[in-house]
Amino acid sequence: MPVKKNSKRFVLVAAGILIFSILAVAADDQAGPFILGGMKALPGETVSGYLDVAEKDGVGTRIPVTIIHGRQKGTILALVAGIHGAEYPPILALYRLKQIIDPKKLTGTLVLVHIANLPSFQRRTVYYNPFDWKNLNRVFPGDDGGTLSPRIAAVLNREIIQKSDCLIDLHCGDANEALIPYTYWMISEDKALNEETKKMALAFGLRHIIIDDTKSKDRADSKYFGNTAILGGKPSITTEAGFLGRTDEEFVARNINGSLSVMRHFGMIEGKPEPVTDPVWIDKFEVMTSNGDGLFYPLAEMGHDVVEGQKIGTVTDFLGNVTEEMRAPFSGILLYIINTPPISKGEPVCEIGRIKGN
Repeated sequence: MPVKKNSKRFVLVAAGILIFSILAVAADDQAGPFILGGMKALPGETVSGYLDVAEKDGVGTRIPVTIIHGRQKGTILALVAGIHGAEYPPILALYRLKQIIDPKKLTGTLVLVHIANLPSFQRRTVYYNPFDWKNLNRVFPGDDGGTLSPRIAAVLNREIIQKSDCLIDLHCGDANEALIPYTYWMISEDKALNEETKKMALAFGLRHIIIDDTKSKDRADSKYFGNTAILGGKPSITTEAGFLGRTDEEFVARNINGSLSVMRHFGMIEGKPEPVTDPVWIDKFEVMTSNGDGLFYPLAEMGHDVVEGQKIGTVTDFLGNVTEEMRAPFSGILLYIINTPPISKGEPVCEIGRIKGN
């Protein structure tokens, strides 16, 4: 039976609409340019440059960043290293990831903050920025009119936290800290957000995970980079892998593999995530600090179990007189302990965590 002309026209129109719809969906999935500071990355392109921190009172700095921008829309994941400048494995890991990730095979966008605290990195300082002697990870959300550390924090908040979908703040034991690998899972008042950050923590693959419900809920006084993201509704975890300023390949690899696993969790690259299968949950933790200046002598080792009241170290003054005995406030595991002699009043000497269920 012959097909009528009107029927042929209908078939052609329907086919045209279908093709247009397919093309429209494909176009909708394609990424547009990604802009960060003065940098612009086109789809399928890797771009590196600097975020400027404005000079004030003769002091300014810049933050080295790489954008790896996929061709298809997807998660915008920021990986941040070097908030403490002497924590080297995460820094080296992000330079390695810059070479590993092919933007043409990436879905979404990867933002690598190579060294968040460049002045500390250049001057090899532990904890503090050498220009204002502040801990960058205690001054968020930042202040554009403040000293250098709050100004760095303000740029990181505006350009990295606010422009990302989720974030990992990569740390390790500073140059004075002997530390076992672990992850902070920060608990918010948003249950759905907590579930997503829990998945990220597991996906990163470090066995010990701290359940952290101690962080400020005040967005104007968030203090920590990761907490600032959480209070803004952005899934974020803080990881610790590496110790004592060392650059062992084992710890560089842990940071690389953990980051790749989280990327797979978000469908940014091919493959399945490799989450930790036997996590050890830490449901209580305490950072012990010194009451005075002097020298610290550790009497226990990272990763070892301690019992309540056990002496884990002593502090002496500069004449060698014992001024303080540090004793475990509860039984648990020694997450980190200072392994270099200098100690100052108010600085940490160790962190103890209680394993959930014990």
